[in-house]
Amino acid sequence: MTASAPAPDPGDRAGDSGIGHDAARARRLLMWYPRVWRARYGDELAALLVAELAEQGPCWRRSANVAVSGLRARLAGGGLIGHPVDAAAAARSGLAMIAACGAAACLAGAAMWAQLAVGLQWSVPPDRGITRAMALMSAALLVLTVLAVLAAAPVAWAAIAAAARGRGRQFRWSTALVTAGLLVLVIGSRHFQNGWPGTGGHLLVHQGLVPGGVAAFTWANTMWITSYWVHPAALAAFPATQLSWMLVSPAATGCVLTGAVKVLRRVELSPRAFRYQTWVANLAWAGLAAFFGGALSWFVSAGGRSAPLFRVGAIDRAGLAVLAAAAVTGALAVRQARAAARSRLACAATTTRR
Repeated sequence: MTASAPAPDPGDRAGDSGIGHDAARARRLLMWYPRVWRARYGDELAALLVAELAEQGPCWRRSANVAVSGLRARLAGGGLIGHPVDAAAAARSGLAMIAACGAAACLAGAAMWAQLAVGLQWSVPPDRGITRAMALMSAALLVLTVLAVLAAAPVAWAAIAAAARGRGRQFRWSTALVTAGLLVLVIGSRHFQNGWPGTGGHLLVHQGLVPGGVAAFTWANTMWITSYWVHPAALAAFPATQLSWMLVSPAATGCVLTGAVKVLRRVELSPRAFRYQTWVANLAWAGLAAFFGGALSWFVSAGGRSAPLFRVGAIDRAGLAVLAAAAVTGALAVRQARAAARSRLACAATTTRR
């Protein structure tokens, strides 16, 4: 007869189980960190956490410290606080955050502007402050649109140049997202602008403001930014095609924004082009401030006695809050992007001297 193998020690099984439990806990804690950070440093930190858990056991202070550090790494990766070791990546992340903040502010502002344009198409406001507010908001939106084109031009040129050098694969899906999203938004908005609530009115242009077609296109583009989402009974009365567009248009907008952010995170800009981008960002911040001032003027002029067409609603207050948060966050991203760019140039100069 052959001797049977000795039975495993229950203590060994308990030890293996404990190590596995500690490893699982460490992996959960690492989820606070961004994916790129985990790919670079995750194994080292996980081993350290497993060793500490095995020796000292769970501790809420350690978990809180990991969570705070992970959130700081996410903010740094987004170009909002400090910058990681890779200063070039931090500068690009700052530009991507500026673009995201600008897009959020423009969406919120355009939705507010389109609502006010409907009222001005049908009626002359009792308070001239509302008309002046609309004029300021319109000028600010025009400036922001021009600045967006000016900012996109060097980025597109750099991406095309990279593709010409055989490095265009990294931009393939990003540009496809941007192109597809823009096509959907332009075609869909052109179609649904025919249902603009201002159709039939004629006062918008006569008040020295914008053409009705521009207001209708903007309204169709931002139709999904509405308080009807919290009123299902009223929303159910909308035509099925309009409801479909209210679901498709934010998805298309997300595609454009996601693709643009990915391009900005990967494109290599020269120091001169980067300084140009920060200059454009400063002008955009001034444009957002002007739009914010116009919106506040509308809020003050409308008050509680204004006609229903010019009354400020909950969606407008939320839009103003988004506008303010985007402006503050964008200004912070500009400052951190500049700091990262200076650090990058300093490192390059030090390397050259060596």
